Amino acid sequence: MIRSLDRIIEWRGKPGTIRVDNGTEYISGKLLIWAEKRGITIQPGQPQQTAYIERYNRTVRHEWLDRYIIETID
Repeated sequence: MIRSLDRIIEWRGKPGTIRVDNGTEYISGKLLIWAEKRGITIQPGQPQQTAYIERYNRTVRHEWLDRYIIETID
């Protein structure tokens, strides 16, 4: 993920803040160190701020994955 963020910064410029959900991949030590070295603040989001992506994640977990598991059981 850090490599992708570096590419985005090269393309779009450095943001002052990045808002993320509280997933472990976003609040890990590596990301926090990366952001601190670049002067970027990591702002933890709240579910109501990320309602669309939270709904998408729920759909993936409960509809797509459940359907795949049921269709692939012998």
